[in-house]
Amino acid sequence: MQPRIVHRARIVIARGILASPWRPERDGNIVAVTISEPSAAVPAATVPPVTRFAPSPTGDLHLGNARTALFNLLLARRGGGRFVLRVEDTDLERSRDAYGERQLEDLHWLGFEWDAGPDREDSLGPYRQSQRGALYAGYFAVLERSARAYPCFCSPLELDLSRRAQLASGKPPRYAGTCRDLSREEQARRRALGLAPTLRFRVPSGQRVEFDDLVHGRQCFLSDDIGDFVVRRADGSAAFFFSNAVDDACMGITHVLRGEDHLANTPRQLLVLAALALSAPVYGHVALLLGEDAARLSKRQGSASVREYREQGYLPGALLNHLFRLGHSTSEHGYLALEAMARVFDAAHLGRAAARFDPQQLRGWQKEAVHRLSIAQARGWLSGVLPPGLDERSVAAFVEAVRPNIVLPEEARAWVRVVFGAPPAVDPGGLQVIRAAGTQFFGAAARAAAASGADLGAIVAAVRAATGRKGAELYLPLRLALTGLDHGPELALILKAVPEGAAHERLARFA
Repeated sequence: MQPRIVHRARIVIARGILASPWRPERDGNIVAVTISEPSAAVPAATVPPVTRFAPSPTGDLHLGNARTALFNLLLARRGGGRFVLRVEDTDLERSRDAYGERQLEDLHWLGFEWDAGPDREDSLGPYRQSQRGALYAGYFAVLERSARAYPCFCSPLELDLSRRAQLASGKPPRYAGTCRDLSREEQARRRALGLAPTLRFRVPSGQRVEFDDLVHGRQCFLSDDIGDFVVRRADGSAAFFFSNAVDDACMGITHVLRGEDHLANTPRQLLVLAALALSAPVYGHVALLLGEDAARLSKRQGSASVREYREQGYLPGALLNHLFRLGHSTSEHGYLALEAMARVFDAAHLGRAAARFDPQQLRGWQKEAVHRLSIAQARGWLSGVLPPGLDERSVAAFVEAVRPNIVLPEEARAWVRVVFGAPPAVDPGGLQVIRAAGTQFFGAAARAAAASGADLGAIVAAVRAATGRKGAELYLPLRLALTGLDHGPELALILKAVPEGAAHERLARFA
């Protein structure tokens, strides 16, 4: 028995959300869909927003998608609403469970929490599209019974040839309507031949599809320019135009922020929702995110993913602060936690111009994020380069010493060798400086180090008393002997981190 769909409302395409979202009622295999009419006493603007992020598990989460997720999360949190995570895994050829799990891990790492999702089901789920086939089947039946959709038997080759012919004649490519008016007898004959049809939405002619976009303002599309489109693939799975729109309505989504490459998809989805008497969200199409070469960032073009930046040692706060300001203007120029971003986020400040991802700006935010780490957090962040068995005092001293000089954990590896390794080698130029200082210089320094436990103040005082040296003539030979370098973190902090007796050993070799 097919699901029975009950409709109780009329959709207004250009208006957007309904005050009370779709509510499913299940009784065996009957799905009753109730849509309440908007109430004049409750303006749409007062309804807490319900937003979503709907990734496809076809690769790791890339930066453009992470920004989209961030904006939707902030819009929901600022308005006291809900943020939903939905996995759009109907593309059976490209979807992989492993990618979906990695995407969820990366979203959690960024600090995102959702109110409902595949790992937090509620009455509006399931939140994996691959598990929503029965719901889609009911709505497909509605479209077919009302003649708003029809089976299409055209092969990929036939569609490609038609597309090429239209382009060659200077016409925009759209479905030619080959199967639009096939009789039931002809449809049955083709099925008997073993042809598996897609299901195409019958786009009404002579209509204008209008809506207000949160970013781009009033939009108008002519239905005659759209062409009939596939809503169900030949394998029976729901196509993006259909499942994406239906799920937004069925999950009560009120606002959708997504990339502007989806702008042309919106009239198709509004037509589907209107045909099914389902409510449409308010759409906002955010400007695309570009790389340094001005090319669009995307998974298919191999752009760096969130996972890659994470594995390099970038911190979530650094990525979020950079993404927050890409395509969204704000008067807040300092480092913001996620909660603070939600308070100042404003959809009216989303720009139309493409935003460019800047690795140097990201490094700036990363440096700020590193400075904000606690010692315990820094130890975890540096766990891949720190030698095992260090006590808390050594770790704290090392972090305090090197934090101003590093941005990524790998940059700390050289300082690990300097601080915790064997006495460092000195290059020929440095050896000349050390020899010029003389054995008396280093004898005094070594004795002071042995007596004071490597206190820089005591070492400096002893050398100054023995040699009269001061300034660079005093400090540079000490730095070269202790670290092998003529630059680096504060010498006093380095001495607090080196193992016991190491400072005396390094100074005494030149005495």
